[in-house]
Amino acid sequence: MKDLKHLIYFENLLQTANNALITQAKEEGGVCVAYTCENVPEPLMNLGPAFSVRLFAPNTVSLDISTYYMTGFLCESSRALLERAVEGGFNFADCVISPDGCTMINRCVENMELLHTMGEGNDRFFHQYMEIPLKADENGLGLYVVQCQNHVLNPLHEHYGIDISEEAIRKAVTKHNRVCELIRAIGDFRKEEHPRITGYEFHVLTLATYVCPKHLLIEKLEETLEELKTREPDAKPYRARVAVVGSEIDDSGLIKLIEETGAYVCADRFCFGSLPGRDPIVLTEQEDALTQICRQYMYRCQCPRMMNMAKVYGRKEYVSKIAKEYGADGVIYEQVKFCDPWAYERTLGSSMLREDYGFPVLSVDRPYNIASSSGQMRTRVQAFVESIEIKKLKKGEGV
Repeated sequence: MKDLKHLIYFENLLQTANNALITQAKEEGGVCVAYTCENVPEPLMNLGPAFSVRLFAPNTVSLDISTYYMTGFLCESSRALLERAVEGGFNFADCVISPDGCTMINRCVENMELLHTMGEGNDRFFHQYMEIPLKADENGLGLYVVQCQNHVLNPLHEHYGIDISEEAIRKAVTKHNRVCELIRAIGDFRKEEHPRITGYEFHVLTLATYVCPKHLLIEKLEETLEELKTREPDAKPYRARVAVVGSEIDDSGLIKLIEETGAYVCADRFCFGSLPGRDPIVLTEQEDALTQICRQYMYRCQCPRMMNMAKVYGRKEYVSKIAKEYGADGVIYEQVKFCDPWAYERTLGSSMLREDYGFPVLSVDRPYNIASSSGQMRTRVQAFVESIEIKKLKKGEGV
């Protein structure tokens, strides 16, 4: 296919945590709200001049310093973030908000605070830690609302004078929804028999919406959507279509590796992906906006820290649903090395999707930066793709 006009632009934004759009937004008077987990509602961090940036550590190599402080038994995501913070890579942040999505990320941010890795010269800089519910129910919702009020809205107002009124929150939701609508519209092209966007390209676009100021991306996302409407897809079919499920993928090289084996990544059910991360938020006038935002984040959340049985079984049902909707032949269940929540989820999810829903499943753990073990991963994905092809042959679906 012809290269997307803005693909290199988006790729360049992902080469460093402190990208050009963050610099631009701060020069224009913006307040950079850094966060570490999908359980912090994004619209609440994008009020007025505030803009959210999810911390990530592209091109990570050594983890020596962070391993000294956190040991090698904690997940590579948390260690990569601390390593980058110690290097000074997150000095652009004006505050950091971290929920207790897992103890590893919490320990990472605690070390960032204790080592004074951010906020130098900024007397308004703050760290905030949120408690979020383990169960999706009305009691959990009450906790969620209070935590968002006390650890997101109030500190932003007190330290930076951010308007946290009902009107401001609703305006932020409208801006947030525009990005969601664009990403989901672009992602719908993956449902086509001959897709006009690759899984790698889509991941680059989606990841950029989490790690860059959203309002500065809208114009190029709109142009990309229009470009895709007339883009001619490749006639060459993919060997297999796969849904990728699991923990966050900060390294687009993993998606590229999968597709280089002949697979097509047609759906992305991982942390900070588009499903359900880029579902628009629907607001009514019957209830305050904060409560409605928290309710929708809580009930649509697919994080394995949600432990009520409806959530445990619902996560597998959701994967099955999107795999069918996007025409996946199989599922790749992945987790970053030593991630405890996703390790348990991957074990149970792989078994249930295979035995209860009938999907071929490849279950893998992986490094934060795939370049450190690309050969092993490539071999495993190639074998998985070949196994799907063999199953198709046995069913008479191939030649």
